[in-house]
Amino acid sequence: MVNGGRSFVILVVAILIGTLGGSFLLGKSLESFRKADRYVTVKGFSERQVKSDLVLWPISVRTANNDLSEASKAIEAAKGAVVKFLTQNGFDAKEIIQQDLRVSDRQSNEYGAGNLKDMLRYVLEATILVRSNNVDGVDKASRMTDDLVRAGVVLGTRNDWRGAGPRFMFTQLQSVKPEMMAEAIRNAKTAADQFAKESGSGVGRIRTASQGLFSIADRDEFAGNVEEGNRYAAGTSDVYKRVRVVVTVQYFLN
Repeated sequence: MVNGGRSFVILVVAILIGTLGGSFLLGKSLESFRKADRYVTVKGFSERQVKSDLVLWPISVRTANNDLSEASKAIEAAKGAVVKFLTQNGFDAKEIIQQDLRVSDRQSNEYGAGNLKDMLRYVLEATILVRSNNVDGVDKASRMTDDLVRAGVVLGTRNDWRGAGPRFMFTQLQSVKPEMMAEAIRNAKTAADQFAKESGSGVGRIRTASQGLFSIADRDEFAGNVEEGNRYAAGTSDVYKRVRVVVTVQYFLN
């Protein structure tokens, strides 16, 4: 009977110890769960003003004549005048690219309207492209095209990306990415610290982090940024650009 009583006591003690141990572990698990469930999501951004390092300037010239041979001579003369203008303004021959020549025969256009007798038959248009890192030189020369007009050159217009005016671009995004990312993360941490201070918490380690797209826009563009890799010619009229990135970070709260 005595041995039976001792066994009963031992069993009761073991059950109590197991229960207390289980309660302790459960309490620690719940505490860990609550800690893991407490976090704050913040955003940090970084913005830089940069200067374009590449410019494309398509110059379109146009002529019309009833004689195709004469029209061809006129277009060559116009192209020569443009090249002379560019070289006089300091551009090297390797920066000047003569592109496509387009010939339109109005009499062969079945959709032509009006009296063809009153219209010059052949219309020739050619494009000379300036591709240069001398963005200041192009910016200055592009404001002097009146010299070409006074010299008798008829400048054409295009409705695509090669339309009138230079296209300024910033191609050195990789050179500013690391510093901008570091600044954006610092700004996110500052926001998290402020939240934690006001809520009586402490900022722990990072739970998750995601980087938004870098965007490049003209400095004075007001219609919103153009995402990197979007449209080739969008936001390219200004020498100076705004580069911006936003990061989203979640921090655990202690």
